[in-house]
Amino acid sequence: MTFQLTVSPDFPPNHIAGWYIFNTWLQKALNLPIHLELYPSFETQREAIQQGKVDMIYANPYDAAMLIREKGFVAVARPQGKTDEAVIITSTNASYAAVDDLKPGTRVAMTNDPAINLLGMMMLEPAELDSSTLETEVVESYPVAVKLVLQGKADIAFVLKEALEKLTPSTRKQLKVLVESQIGDLYHTFVVGERLADRREAIRDLLVNMHTGPKGKDVLENLGFQGWEPVSADEAEFMMNLIEALK
Repeated sequence: MTFQLTVSPDFPPNHIAGWYIFNTWLQKALNLPIHLELYPSFETQREAIQQGKVDMIYANPYDAAMLIREKGFVAVARPQGKTDEAVIITSTNASYAAVDDLKPGTRVAMTNDPAINLLGMMMLEPAELDSSTLETEVVESYPVAVKLVLQGKADIAFVLKEALEKLTPSTRKQLKVLVESQIGDLYHTFVVGERLADRREAIRDLLVNMHTGPKGKDVLENLGFQGWEPVSADEAEFMMNLIEALK
């Protein structure tokens, strides 16, 4: 039986090779056949999840909560020192300098990442804007959302802060941040499904100790991670409750 690993589509494109290297490392470490499937969008990935195709996933906070509560997955680890924060960006040429300057009819580019969109909408509340007063366009990735802003086809975009930081310096120079979230308790999580229930502890131990060996260090470097830290059931529950509170 081959097990499937996938990754939340919001990871930086320059880490594609890193995830394939990670998959090879994990296969050898667990002595299991594992296939890495990278989906082009949140929609196609969630369809695969609903069809029961996914056994392990590096998931964004919203999807991690869904997988744990609805699909029997268990959170085992998270990257050290990484949290999920959202930024609202616009072009440096835009006349507005703060969220309060935005008006009804503002055009927003966003992905279908519910956690980042929740934070984005929350940060627009000071301008008294909501889904009924905005023109929204859902796109497949953060780079596409940024592109719409730079082309003048969107006024602002909701973007994962880490995704913004991964853009080229020349692109970042054309953008300005109107506001960024400071939640601190949302993060991507490595979750494992029921078909690998008997391997969850082994997977957690492998990830948490990954940085102790030269091969593991190389794989982590290709992912842009310092290492992994364990996630307890209580920590996962707190994050899920936080997401519910933000809705």
